[in-house]
Amino acid sequence: MAYTFPSRHRTLALASAGALTVLGLLSACGTGSDTVSSPQKVPGAAAPATGDATNGDTPPGAASGASTPADDSAARPDGSSGSTGSAPSAHSSATRAAPQGTSAGSTRCHTSELRATVGRNDPGAGQENFPLVLTNVSSRTCTVRGYPGAAFVDASGKQLGPDPKRSPGSPSTVTLQPHESAWAGLTFANPEVSEARAATPATLVVTPPDERDPLRVRWTAGPVPVGGNASSVYVTVLRPGTGP
Repeated sequence: MAYTFPSRHRTLALASAGALTVLGLLSACGTGSDTVSSPQKVPGAAAPATGDATNGDTPPGAASGASTPADDSAARPDGSSGSTGSAPSAHSSATRAAPQGTSAGSTRCHTSELRATVGRNDPGAGQENFPLVLTNVSSRTCTVRGYPGAAFVDASGKQLGPDPKRSPGSPSTVTLQPHESAWAGLTFANPEVSEARAATPATLVVTPPDERDPLRVRWTAGPVPVGGNASSVYVTVLRPGTGP
């Protein structure tokens, strides 16, 4: 018994010393954990940054969405992309093609296909009434509709008086085969009767309906009103023929 007691004492002493050593190590580990804990948070904070690194401010999935049209094109039998950008492109092409078809199928008489003349005066009740005639001189059938433009000009090309006013009427389409004509009435009060300020034009400028290029007719019918009382000149809608 005297032999074993000291052995137990030493064992307890060693155990106590070991416990102190373990506590010292745990204390050292605790201090180290504070240091390590900060880096341990880095992976958690870096996870969202990995998604952001794909394309700055671009939301996740944007890059894959941008490639969808290419994948969709391969999947479709007709090879169309199905993207929203392709539809406006097709619509724009159709819009641009429409005027070409309209122009090709237009039946309107153009200035180059017409000749303008002024028919014989048919005066009455102080009015001068001239038929303004447009004749189809082309080899195709074409149409005119509405009011022609008209203006009196002097020898230098300066306009005399305002543009003629339009008389009330119901426009209708007039079909002109080659060499056929349509006419519109050109009417004004006789300046000697109305005492309007008058001038004698050199030319009557005539513009067919819906055209920009004019025709010119030499004016030989004397003075026309250009200012003052009852100075208005009137033009009527076009109708078939060469006059009343």
